[in-house]
Amino acid sequence: MFKHILLATDGSASSEHASRLAVDLARTHGAKLTALYVADPYPYIGIGELNPAGLQAYAAAGQQLAAQAHAHVDALCREGSVVALDVRFVEDVTAVSGIVQTAETLGVDLIVIGSNGRSGIERLVLGSVAAKVVAQSSVPVLVAR
Repeated sequence: MFKHILLATDGSASSEHASRLAVDLARTHGAKLTALYVADPYPYIGIGELNPAGLQAYAAAGQQLAAQAHAHVDALCREGSVVALDVRFVEDVTAVSGIVQTAETLGVDLIVIGSNGRSGIERLVLGSVAAKVVAQSSVPVLVAR
């Protein structure tokens, strides 16, 4: 059923369940799995130009967190029968745009993403990356909580 699954991961606890689910689905369907980490744009535009060390530290931290998240997914893919894994790191776009654009570029069959399960005012104020991906994606999205 699925040939290529995109896992949006940020290394958080909510993406842990999504990672296990995506790997299990890829294993069951013999699908390729792409683990994607999106680093949001540098939040201090203007300041970073004055202090390039801040921008460099932010970029390095994003790459380190991506490497840790990807290593975790890679370990899951090696348990039991091996799942073909590709890793991607996208930066300078919002998480929603990075996920949706990567899914379109790669032509995936399914996006798997974790959700913190926020509700009420917290969801209204903070928004939900998962909900926005569901709204903007042209392919099915499986939200794991």
